[in-house]
Amino acid sequence: MYPAARSLSARVEAIGAQPMFFLTWAHRDGMAVSGLGNYEAMQLAIGDGYTGIADELRVPVAPIGLTWFVVRREHPEIAMWQDDGSHPSPAGTYLAACVFYAAIFRQSPAGSSFLDGLSSQDAGALQTEAAMSVLDNPTHWGLH
Repeated sequence: MYPAARSLSARVEAIGAQPMFFLTWAHRDGMAVSGLGNYEAMQLAIGDGYTGIADELRVPVAPIGLTWFVVRREHPEIAMWQDDGSHPSPAGTYLAACVFYAAIFRQSPAGSSFLDGLSSQDAGALQTEAAMSVLDNPTHWGLH
């Protein structure tokens, strides 16, 4: 991942744009093949990898996977994965969009009327968690 991240980041910056890393979510059951046999271990490894390369390159991060971690703990009733345990459900995709919104615009998505078929309760929880993850400590994510 690191050589590709360095190369892509340099190419983006060469055209005058600002890269942003998409810190993704782990598989629901981890990935035993890589020694990350549970969700928590895999998510922490992904988080460490992305924040490490982001710090090295001074590139901001959209902390989707770490926000997902919080949602999974705080709102276990919200199904974040499709049945395959890898791809996002509509709620997982919605959370990603909310985190990107907060990271790109440095504004809270809370209160958005766009629900994309989610209940207002679930959408509101995802909006709030995205805002808190990004905006409570933007410097941690390289968002100056």
